[in-house]
Formats: sequence, structure tokens, C-alpha cells
Amino acid sequence: MYAEDIAASVAHARMLGKQGIIPEDDAAAIIAGLSKIRTEIEGGTFPWRPELEDIHMNVEARLFDLIGDVAGKLHTGRSRNDQVATDFRLYVMRRASESVAQCRRLQRALLDQAEAHRSTLVPGYTHLQRAQPIVFGHALMAYFEMFGRDAAAFASARESADVCPLGSGALAGTTFAIDRAAVASELGFSRISGNSMDAVSDRDFALDYLFAAAKAMVHLSRLAEDVVIWSSQEFGFVRLSERYSTGSSMMPQKRNPDYAELIRGRSGRVTGALMSLLMTIKGLPMTYNRDLQEDKGQLMDAADTADSALEAAAGMVSEMQVDVARAEDAASDPALVATDIADMLVRDQGIPFREAYARVKAREMDASAESASENADMPDVTARDSVEMRDVYGGTAPGQVSAAVTRGYGELGKARLRGEW
Repeated sequence: MYAEDIAASVAHARMLGKQGIIPEDDAAAIIAGLSKIRTEIEGGTFPWRPELEDIHMNVEARLFDLIGDVAGKLHTGRSRNDQVATDFRLYVMRRASESVAQCRRLQRALLDQAEAHRSTLVPGYTHLQRAQPIVFGHALMAYFEMFGRDAAAFASARESADVCPLGSGALAGTTFAIDRAAVASELGFSRISGNSMDAVSDRDFALDYLFAAAKAMVHLSRLAEDVVIWSSQEFGFVRLSERYSTGSSMMPQKRNPDYAELIRGRSGRVTGALMSLLMTIKGLPMTYNRDLQEDKGQLMDAADTADSALEAAAGMVSEMQVDVARAEDAASDPALVATDIADMLVRDQGIPFREAYARVKAREMDASAESASENADMPDVTARDSVEMRDVYGGTAPGQVSAAVTRGYGELGKARLRGEW
């Protein structure tokens, strides 16, 4: 968190000088020293000292090396408690924004594939049993909806973190006439905390981010599982590119959906981070306790895992190829239109649905159980007819899927205007 730590210290030093709490020349020297430290860290020349515990003390010690005793004035009016809370909030705000962008890129990949397959037929499943024909683009748009909710959850986590705690001191505030609003404004916060005790101990924003990340990983795991199934030889609806699959070390005929499996497997890692922080916080008394050092490693790993998984999924989806002939052949299974036949008996012949259901089920189970005349009464329905008839908002009719894709591009356009990706 060096970037956040240095930015917060620069804002604090500038405020101390403007408020006359320290001489403005000393504030300028501190800011210049912090700028040099940022350059050293980014250039890989910073002399890290593990015995100094953390980023905050490393930066402060180096500042003493560079500008002498004036460095000791930087910590006027602040504690490491409100300092670390500020840094961590800035970090979560940044990572949440990056996660929103990754969600939007995955949504774009899903949209592009849905656009290409807005009329491609494929079986839809319940209980992993063939159920009804659907349009493949409709299935992809289901995931578009999921990752849209994930983008909103990450954005909400950013808003949760968008509160500046600097000025809360160790737990009770400070005796110096600081300008909290000026510091918050320089750092990009829209609000300042209202209670010093809560400000230094609150990690709800971290939980909010971890929940968003865990939920996104659950959605990614579901997508990955569908990709694994769709790309299997038994299904064969999609083929993954060589960049997102690997060969077997022994069996030359195989390509394995390793990226999908890795994404699926890592979902537990992020969910575990959420559970870990919940358990860390649950028994803590007010206010700051050293247990809270456990928050950063868990969240940083979860953010790296979630963002890399979202990025990998976007690439995997973008490059996968759909075997249209095989998908549509599977969708043409006559059993998949059984519900449509029952519905048509209800509409066209006025038969109660339960009676129509029983007649169609009897025919599907044993065609010889019905007379020829009864079979003649059964309407003839194709898979294409089935999807076309589901022409309701949110349905799988190709026209509705096309409209959903159009709306999706519009949503992403608005997200781009908001600077989300």
C-alpha cells in the first residue's frame, strides 16, 4: 500500500502546513522527501527494513534518512491507527474500481458471444437433464446479468470504503486544529468519518469488498462449470482455444479445460478470505486491536485472485468457438418440446393443463399407450417453434435475446461514460 500511504502522508503534511500546525517550509520538505521515497519504491531502490514491521514505519524511517529530524513532524495530529485505516480504505477503493472494470470486460465478452449466437439453438437444462430448447445467447446473457450484479456490488464496496478516517487519532481524535475536510478532498474521499472510535476499528468496507469478490467467484465457478460441461466430448457444444486449455501429458487426443477448472477451484480461496475476516472481527472489543493486521493479506490475495479470474474468464469466453451444428442437433430432441405440446393442447383444444400434461407424458413414456387418433390430435412442434413462442420480455425467443443484447451494449456504454472501464 505504498502509494496510498505516501498519498495520505502528503495530504496530511500539506494540511499541517496550511493550518500553521507546522511551518510550511517543513511541510514542503516532508512532501519532497515523500516524493523521493515514492520514486525509490517504484524504481526498486528503496531500502526495505523488515524489522520495522510495516510499510508505514519503513516510509517514516526513510524520511528521517532523507530530511533529518523534520521528518518527526509528519506524525503530528495522527496515529498509526487512523493512518492505516485511511491507507486501507484508499486501497480498497482502488481495487474495487479495478474489479468493476474486470466485471465489465467479462460482460463485454459475454455480450459479443451472445450477439453472435442470438439464434443458435441448444438444450436448456434443469437438474442437468435436458429440459427445453433455448437460444445459446440467452444462456450467455444469464451470466451477463450475474456479472452486472457483481459490478454493482464492487461499486457498492467502493462507496462503503469512501469515508476518510484521518483525524481520528488513536481512538479519540486529536487536540490539533486540523482540517479533515481538506485532507479528505485531496485524497478523493467524498465523506469524513463521524465517530473516531468507529473510524479506526471499522472494517465493514473490507467485508463488503470480500463479499462482492466471493459472490463474483461463485458466479465465475458456475460459468466455469458450464464451460467444462459444454466442452466435454459428451456435450461438445463449445471448443476452447489452445490458450485456455491444455493437452494431457499422456493421452495425445485430449484437451483439458484447465482455465475453467482453475477458476472454479479458486472460488473457495476467496470465500475463505471472507469467512476469515468475519471471524477476526467478531470478537474484537473497541477500538483498534492488532488482530486487524489480518485484514490486509486476506483482502489483497482475494482481490488478486478475483481480478485474475475475471480476466481469464473474459479471455476464455472471447476465444471459445461454438459447434452450432452439434448444439442444434441436441436441441432438436423431440422430448424437449413436450411442454410446448401440452401448452398448445390447452390453448387450442381447451384441455385442462393437468390433463394435457398427462397425455403428453403418456405419449413420451409409451407411444403405444395412446390410440392413433389421440396421437393425431398432438400438434407438431419443432425446437425453433419452441423458442420463437417464448416471445416475452426476458424470454429465450431470438428477438428477445437480440433486444437483451442491445440493452446490454447500452448498459456497458453508460458504464464506460461513468469511467468504470
